[in-house]
Amino acid sequence: MTLLVTGGAGFIGSNFVLDWLARHDEPVVNLDRLTYAGNLENLASVRDDPRHVFVHGDIGDRACVDRILAEHRPRAVLNFAAESHVDRSIHGPEDFIQTNVLGTFRLLEAVRAYWSALPGTARADFRFLHVSTDEVYGTLAPQQAPFTEAHAVEPNSPYSASKAASDHLVRAWHHTYGLPVLTTNCSNNYGPYHFPEKLIPLMIVNALAGKPLPVYGDGLQIRDWLYVVDHCRAIDRVLDAGVPGETYNVGGWNEKPNIEIVRTICALLDELRPLDGGRSYAAQITHVTDRPGHDRRYAIDARKIERELGWRPEETFETGIRKTVAWYLANGDWVERVQDGSYRDWVARQYGAQP
Repeated sequence: MTLLVTGGAGFIGSNFVLDWLARHDEPVVNLDRLTYAGNLENLASVRDDPRHVFVHGDIGDRACVDRILAEHRPRAVLNFAAESHVDRSIHGPEDFIQTNVLGTFRLLEAVRAYWSALPGTARADFRFLHVSTDEVYGTLAPQQAPFTEAHAVEPNSPYSASKAASDHLVRAWHHTYGLPVLTTNCSNNYGPYHFPEKLIPLMIVNALAGKPLPVYGDGLQIRDWLYVVDHCRAIDRVLDAGVPGETYNVGGWNEKPNIEIVRTICALLDELRPLDGGRSYAAQITHVTDRPGHDRRYAIDARKIERELGWRPEETFETGIRKTVAWYLANGDWVERVQDGSYRDWVARQYGAQP
């Protein structure tokens, strides 16, 4: 019994691999292209674990995927591989189409051929689990009910449009070919090993470096926040008991405006790594021009996965964000190594020149 995990050196994928191997004996084959956000250092603790096999490759490389499937004979494929940052998709949408749309298509075709040739019981038990995002649903007004699985798909950025396209492909491969697929749409993840371009790790890293904390517009954009290990456990549960063809929304029940997130991080840093003279990190908060087409609010209704599969997040935002800040304080070497020159150039272009 083996899992094939794609994108398993990225933020969510690597957390899943680490959590899976900590709780299961089943091996994992990890396929990752190692773009800027894929980092083998995330997996250093399992480098010598024979249950973890890393393959450097692309989900869009059909021959590579075919070889892996033929050699390792996985019982399930979990697709975490994706370009995932809205801001980057605005500047360079083509990479998102290549990976999220064409890559998913080619992966589905390889998996369909593999699954079709499996013997009876193995074929019946096989699963393809596709990890997606709440951003495919678009944006919500302040008083609107949270997104359910039946909500219309209305993506507003190149990133979310590419993920919506991949979700549609996965659904179509189930309804047309019978491929036993599962889809999860999660809210904003946070936690260890998060590349410092997203809100929470960027605020932590910039605060510690004495740099401005750039907040888009008025900072009142609302997101639902999900601790990454909770998300990994939800995926584990969907893989184990989810119904093929179904979609499951995975949320943290933590709707908060971005400015509140930033202030919470500052308060934790004031406590855990205080500045001289009683100064607060909050003095570094700087409001910058909002990004184009910025969705105002996301919120996940995660009652279906709780009702049908018995999953609910274990972490509150207060416990999860404290663990996250503490992890970054304890892993400064990891942060320093992932911040190469191209990353610093990108941050400067996106948020304006910073000292």
